Amino acid sequence: MNIQSAQTLAGRQTAPESAIQAGYMSGFGNGFETEALPGALPLGRNSPQQCAYGLYAEQLSGSPFTAPRTTNERSWLYRIRPTVGHWGQFKKVDIGLWRTAPAPEVDMPIAPLRWDPIPIPSEPLSFIEGMRTLTTAGDAGAQAGMGAHVYLITRSMADEYFYNCDGEMLFVPQQGSLRLATEFGIIDIEPGEIAIIPRGVKIRVELKDGPARGYICENYGGAFTMPERGPIGANCMANPRDFLTPVAAYEDREVPSRLYVKWGGNLWAADIGQSPLDVVAWHGNYAPYKYDLRRYSPVGPVLFDHADPSIFTVLTSPSETPGTANIDFVLFSDRWLVAENTFRPPWYHMNVMSEFMGLVYGQYDAKTGGGFVPGGASLHNTMLPHGPDRDAFERASNAELKPHKLENTLAFMFETRFPQRVSAFAANSGALQQDYGGYGHKLTKHFDPSRP
Repeated sequence: MNIQSAQTLAGRQTAPESAIQAGYMSGFGNGFETEALPGALPLGRNSPQQCAYGLYAEQLSGSPFTAPRTTNERSWLYRIRPTVGHWGQFKKVDIGLWRTAPAPEVDMPIAPLRWDPIPIPSEPLSFIEGMRTLTTAGDAGAQAGMGAHVYLITRSMADEYFYNCDGEMLFVPQQGSLRLATEFGIIDIEPGEIAIIPRGVKIRVELKDGPARGYICENYGGAFTMPERGPIGANCMANPRDFLTPVAAYEDREVPSRLYVKWGGNLWAADIGQSPLDVVAWHGNYAPYKYDLRRYSPVGPVLFDHADPSIFTVLTSPSETPGTANIDFVLFSDRWLVAENTFRPPWYHMNVMSEFMGLVYGQYDAKTGGGFVPGGASLHNTMLPHGPDRDAFERASNAELKPHKLENTLAFMFETRFPQRVSAFAANSGALQQDYGGYGHKLTKHFDPSRP
């Protein structure tokens, strides 16, 4: 474990569109240690009688104290003030269009659903103000299920901070880059990358290059981890070395600020007198991280047939039932198709899991009719039928089966064991495609009993 120093933001009087450079440590779930000032980390102990530089020691636990070592998550933070010192008189404030399960707002007819990209408005919207929930599933209070959201951001958070008690957040940028200033350090992400912010971790979300749109999976259940590879063995899929955790960087800024907390599906706010991103050093395995999806190494059939999409799982949130995920985050990216005498796109399917899908860029190979475009989304709920549209079926059924490379495509899926309920915003949005549920009617009847 290397102790790495990071630049500080000490003395800044405005929320930075930060000139600081992000720095990272490599590895998934490692026991990291990092300090922004030399000697800020105590050696051989977690809670000395007096911490260096007059810092406070605070433990942030992402699991019960008695969780097995393989799932026990915690970090020790050495900070200018403990979190209780950043506390104010919290008042409930408007949470806008952000919803938390259970949220049975509307009863939609059972059918596949699809949305056009939600336009980025011209009005100033921060990360919190620009959150738009499309679906929820499970029960956040029972720590099971998820929410699928789209964020629309047109302004950086200025002296505003946020943390989520209801779940960890998986960011999937689709347009525009973000800077996530966190207690643990700085994370920069762009389309093609993801970031995971564990529950309880304070952040400030800044724009890097203009308005931004993307997707959020709010995971109410067990923390995302890497899936087991089984017979695949030790390599391919997502490799641990490609996950990056930020080095320590702190802010010592005494300015009027506001802290927002999402707790129990509600949003609470308090005025405070300083930045809470004041962690000078930390060590542990409970921390935010990022991953470049373009480094995912897909595996697949090399002779015939179509493997289950589980081979494309990047991260999984396990449940109490072995082999049944609370959430799987699944990626469909550039890859070679080589299977012979095989229908190569995803087959027609009904599934006990429910599937929320988004598209970062390019075209998804099962939907070639032009209705599923970057920034859009689809929902194929528990035990509802779905599969390729007519054009995709006809093309794949009659194509010359030479090796073919899918390029410049990046689609993903939030798949959960729970049925997903559509929000009122999603149901009434002009982005909902009213005719999508009937796309199967366009499939041509090819049955001919005289021709085997």
